[in-house]
Amino acid sequence: MIDGRLAVTGVQPPSHQAAVVALMVLLKQACTADLLVSVGSLDFRPTRRLSLRPDILVTARAGAGPQYVQEAELAVEVLSPTTRVTDVVTKRELYAQHGVPAYWLLDPDRQELTILHLTNDHYTCEAVLQGEETFHTTTPFPVTLSPAALTG
Repeated sequence: MIDGRLAVTGVQPPSHQAAVVALMVLLKQACTADLLVSVGSLDFRPTRRLSLRPDILVTARAGAGPQYVQEAELAVEVLSPTTRVTDVVTKRELYAQHGVPAYWLLDPDRQELTILHLTNDHYTCEAVLQGEETFHTTTPFPVTLSPAALTG
């Protein structure tokens, strides 16, 4: 729900779901005890008129309600042809406006992972990885990422 309007995404292709699962497994293995990795079960709801459900959400375990959270440490969107513009433009702006420290965009078709970090009130690009390239990040916890490992 964006600005009180319902925005619905249809069923995603198998490559999308496979990438979500691969990244979820990697993040759950690296996640610290105080954080929670959620896949499609929690909404990010910083205001009453905004509710976003990223493919993967990392949040403080203590702040996780049964259906939604008001703060998040990381939002991840796996791109598909039907969600690309919304994920790259609209959601990027909304997550930044509401203070989500890290936003990642994973494109399984291109084997590309974009790592964004919140600086002041907008995202700056930390890395754009392709194929077998790797990147080590510490936000929200230490983890080494490679698009090929997540989409292969």
